[in-house]
Amino acid sequence: MIVLRSDDEIRLIRQAGSILAEALEKLKRSVKPGVRTKDLDAIARDEIIKRGGYPAFKDYKGFPANICVSINEAVVHGIPSNRKIKDGDIVSIDIGVKFKDYFADAAITVAAGRISDTAQKLIDVTEKALYIGIENALSGNRISDVSNSIQAHVESNGFSVVRALVGHGIGARLHEEPEVPNYGRPGTGPKIEPGMVLAIEPMVNEGAFDVETLEDGWTTITKDRSLSAHFEHTIAVREEKAEILTLL
Repeated sequence: MIVLRSDDEIRLIRQAGSILAEALEKLKRSVKPGVRTKDLDAIARDEIIKRGGYPAFKDYKGFPANICVSINEAVVHGIPSNRKIKDGDIVSIDIGVKFKDYFADAAITVAAGRISDTAQKLIDVTEKALYIGIENALSGNRISDVSNSIQAHVESNGFSVVRALVGHGIGARLHEEPEVPNYGRPGTGPKIEPGMVLAIEPMVNEGAFDVETLEDGWTTITKDRSLSAHFEHTIAVREEKAEILTLL
């Protein structure tokens, strides 16, 4: 069931999103060659907790860390560890925050040092695809209008959208209905209505869209080991246009 959130509920999700955005901004500045991914995890935990939030990913379905850190061919769900970021890596950071029983979710991909032109294009195209998707999250449209707009932008730039993983509704739980794929035909799926809160999150591969999960049971990587980028915002659908709830 798709839940339409009240203004009071959206206010709480926005507060969760503000905590998340502040933590994500600090992490963005912290991504440098030589930094361990578990150091990023510790920074995120401290930033979230000191602002009155709780790291929503910690122990979610058994996930062992506070954030996901996915490097290069890792698409999502990378587990922070002693691994050191290297010059030329692209680093995707995904965070969820719980605040007073409501959730927000967002992700960015950051360059570490000097990266290739292809890697930079991948990051730029993925981030732009997110905002194109948000622009299409309009009352009266269908979920697939968001999906198709993301797919069209990504594929017109020579990349592919991951199909095994999707965006989602969010609010009183981290993952709610509806699913928000990053591909599909326009004009299908649930109608978008004011009060819907969605986590839109294009995951874009340099090569083919196929993915696989590593033996840790979490880290999802590109099957062809090509680069992958990930951007995400939590949004609330309004009468005129979507409001992004995970901005500073």
